[in-house]
Amino acid sequence: MKIFLVTKTKIIWGLSALTVAILGFVFTLSNSFLFADSKKKLPIYKVNREEKIVSISFDAAWGNEYTQNLLDTLKKYEIKTTFFLVGMWVDKFPDSVKAIAEAGHDIGNHSDTHPHLPKQNREKIKEQIENCNNKIENLTGKRPILFRFPYGDYDNKSMEELENLNMYPVQWDIDSLDWKDKKCDEMCKRIIPKLSPGSIILMHNGAKYTAESLATIIEKIQAEGYKIVPISEIIYKDNYKINTQGEQIINN
Repeated sequence: MKIFLVTKTKIIWGLSALTVAILGFVFTLSNSFLFADSKKKLPIYKVNREEKIVSISFDAAWGNEYTQNLLDTLKKYEIKTTFFLVGMWVDKFPDSVKAIAEAGHDIGNHSDTHPHLPKQNREKIKEQIENCNNKIENLTGKRPILFRFPYGDYDNKSMEELENLNMYPVQWDIDSLDWKDKKCDEMCKRIIPKLSPGSIILMHNGAKYTAESLATIIEKIQAEGYKIVPISEIIYKDNYKINTQGEQIINN
């Protein structure tokens, strides 16, 4: 009986020690992930601004049937926005690229072929960025300084390549979800309540209902007292930092 009790005690102590070890490992692992997250470089999702200004941006990767309609509406309301172009789209629609530039809108880089950049090595990432920059500059005479990640997907190495090229990585804080064929009312419900100074709105040039909804969206944004400006005018170019929410703020 005595031997059984000692053995049982040892088993209990052993299990306790194992439990403590496991909990310690989990805690250490969790802290490692938290530490890794805290070191992740973040692009600009929105900008900390006092004045009521926001930006509308259009990603262009596939179709082109609505681009001119968008440009016509923007001209009517005397508004400048930002178009992020994929290199293969530039190849297919050079006249539209020139029309966007001639209308005075920002043209940003959206990669050359729209891959998931974190899956690429550094050489391929740089190639994706530079190839698209070259194509846009050849058509417009102006080299992009703004970049948007395909699929919104990024990692530290892709962020670092953009830093090396002195480019500003820009995401969004308001997603219209127009690519899901949302109609005007649905897009307005997603956009208008979320507006705040420095917001960046994501839309797409090829989405089914975007062109026909743009006038209403513009009017509703303006009715809230906001001015719409291109991203190049809403971001800070220097003396800034990005907080943990992806908000660009001025260094004090």
